[in-house]
Amino acid sequence: MATDPFAATAAPGFDDPLGVLRACHRRIERQLATLERLRRHLPEHHADHDARAAATAILRYFDTAAVHHHADEEQSLFPRLLRAAPDMASVAAALEREHGELAARWMRIRPLLSAIVAHSGAYLPAKGVTELAAAYAAHIAREEGELLPRAAEALGVDDIAAIGGEMAARRNVAPAALLL
Repeated sequence: MATDPFAATAAPGFDDPLGVLRACHRRIERQLATLERLRRHLPEHHADHDARAAATAILRYFDTAAVHHHADEEQSLFPRLLRAAPDMASVAAALEREHGELAARWMRIRPLLSAIVAHSGAYLPAKGVTELAAAYAAHIAREEGELLPRAAEALGVDDIAAIGGEMAARRNVAPAALLL
């Protein structure tokens, strides 16, 4: 029996923390695409049911998963990577600065999404949405182009396992390896 080449692949587990970080990037991109669609939806449909549902999902994602993602890197990945590859210090420092910048951009959009959810507003600025998406795109490109390949090369099995365990703990779930 042939397998379906278009079938969805399973998301990586915490035994593959670098894969989890890449998968998170794809989810960030999808949330940002939803944010842009929502921005275009609002002038005609205002804070209708679809707009409120989209705003709720975006808020939930960026208030939880995106925060965990940055913590995964800053608290779990960066320290281990810098011990194994001290030459990555400037990249890690730049990425950490970008995390702060991304958080600040998010905090400018967040109240507008909250207003949509509360049905007390129906506006997202094109410039703010575009700038947030562009900042994330550049950040993701840097992580996937520099950080993650170097981490895959430099980190050992024990470091990878520890990172995955910490990531799972941050989300209050048991890593797959511990479920056996």
